[in-house]
Amino acid sequence: MKKFSRTIIMIAFMACVTAAHARDDKLLLPIQEALNSPEAVKVLNPNVQLYFAKSSGRVVQAGLVTNRKTSSVGKSDEAACQWAFLAAVKQLQEQASSNHATKVTNIVSYYKKNSMASTNEYECHAGGVIAGVALKGDLAK
Repeated sequence: MKKFSRTIIMIAFMACVTAAHARDDKLLLPIQEALNSPEAVKVLNPNVQLYFAKSSGRVVQAGLVTNRKTSSVGKSDEAACQWAFLAAVKQLQEQASSNHATKVTNIVSYYKKNSMASTNEYECHAGGVIAGVALKGDLAK
């Protein structure tokens, strides 16, 4: 009987661990809140303008994709998603700077190659240990 109880406990534990790691929750979070955060001031380049779901200027390189992930261990889904979002935006800005562009336009969420255009929200997927944001945008002058 003792061996049977341990087996049941072990199966239940493994089921919980598997379910936690398989989680893939879709969150739609506010762009402006992330861009106005203290973390954004530290990591984003104020000299590269950002345009979400709209264009501005002459496109010099189209369809750049970034897919940033971060650990969500010990963080809320929202905090982990915000960090992944800022990392993705920063990467787009770095690509703009290295290509002598001053803007990143037409920025859309691009999870699993599915575009979601919004001027207000970005898409993030949060799991048991990882949160990720994929963005696609164009570099412009």
